[in-house]
Amino acid sequence: MSDIRKVNVDGEDFEVSMVKEGDFWKVGVEGRVFFVKVDGSKEGSLPPRKKKGARKAKKSGVVSSSIPGKVISISVSQDDLVSEGDVIMILEAMKMQNEIQAPVSGKITELNCEPGDSIEANSPLMVIEQPIDDSG
Repeated sequence: MSDIRKVNVDGEDFEVSMVKEGDFWKVGVEGRVFFVKVDGSKEGSLPPRKKKGARKAKKSGVVSSSIPGKVISISVSQDDLVSEGDVIMILEAMKMQNEIQAPVSGKITELNCEPGDSIEANSPLMVIEQPIDDSG
């Protein structure tokens, strides 16, 4: 039976499936399968992550976190203009700090949190209003 978990790495969410097969774990991530042997040590290192370009986020201007956490810093203010991919805040979840990037370009129209706030999963933290495109 496969165990499916959500994992957040550098602000990006992944679904990971895991199945124990003998001495190995069969791990599936984004359609790729890896066979992993756990050696029992509590520390290790991973090779540097290959950059494939920016992942496409949902094209919503609502910024939220998929897991609960604490707002460490906010680098934008109400009415600021941001570009897609700009780091707009830092959240701490499970003792890790995560950069939250603007999912779209536009203007900050709502700011619903401040540094030090504890946030619930999927609560709207800020809203980015996208410019209207009249060319289409």
